[in-house]
Amino acid sequence: MSNLIACAPCCWGVESVDNPYNPSWMDVLSEAKQARFVGTELGPYGYLPLEADTLNTALHLKGLEVCAGTIFEPLSDAEKQADILEKTKQLCTLLQQIGTERLVVIDCVNDIRSHYAGISDESPRLDDARWTQMMETIRKISKIAKQHQIRAVVHPHAGGYIEYQDEIERMLADLSHDEVGLCLDTGHLYYAGMDPATSLVKYAERLDYVHFKDVDAAKLYQAVEKRVGFWQACADGVMCPLGEGAVNYDEVSQALQEIGYKGWIAVEQERDPRQAATTLPDLKKSRKFLVDKGFVASYSGKYEH
Repeated sequence: MSNLIACAPCCWGVESVDNPYNPSWMDVLSEAKQARFVGTELGPYGYLPLEADTLNTALHLKGLEVCAGTIFEPLSDAEKQADILEKTKQLCTLLQQIGTERLVVIDCVNDIRSHYAGISDESPRLDDARWTQMMETIRKISKIAKQHQIRAVVHPHAGGYIEYQDEIERMLADLSHDEVGLCLDTGHLYYAGMDPATSLVKYAERLDYVHFKDVDAAKLYQAVEKRVGFWQACADGVMCPLGEGAVNYDEVSQALQEIGYKGWIAVEQERDPRQAATTLPDLKKSRKFLVDKGFVASYSGKYEH
């Protein structure tokens, strides 16, 4: 099998635009190219330029495409809905201008659920009112995306209110296939106690986009035992280069072949941005692993020289 392989700014620890330790966005694009990826996600709202000509010029110079934008927000917070929808409008305008067709929608990590990440049976769930609010916000995001010919895909994410299997299935029951697809992340599935390969097959009819990451099982166990919170777990190295963790990529490969998935795959490995110097060697390891496993050719056509 051969897919287009991207990475994302979270590989450099970029999770918000206001972190003073973030590397520059041009350095991120340069290292993505050095690691021989052909695409990138935009990362948090406003990290990469929101002006299409500026962004297109930089992408052209690096031989990269943007494979997806991201809305990473507290989706169940009614007071934040107007701001979230305004960001969605601005982001979808940009995505349409640069020819990107996916918007990844994530209920962001919050202080309550973060410490229960990976602990399904103890994690507090949203009450019905706030769940309904979250579904309404996602539905409105989807409507805006559609107006720009963009597909909204919901990403179950550790430390947010759509993480575990019961929450995924409730969301899929509440939101139709026409409204949203799924972005499944092998690392977040494993973190949530779900089998990545089995989940890819189970939810194949809703699957529109895939993230690859790997999880250090020993560090995950420590993070869960100590309840350090999702971001601290990432700073402690719970996410590792592909092939060095617990996710079985032979089974993942078989699952993707079984369902005929041919879309983009984005490699992610969250960390503290103060550790960004380790990103490039880790990304090179992950890409080599994907080449060795046959996910991508050693050379990627027009993007390689």
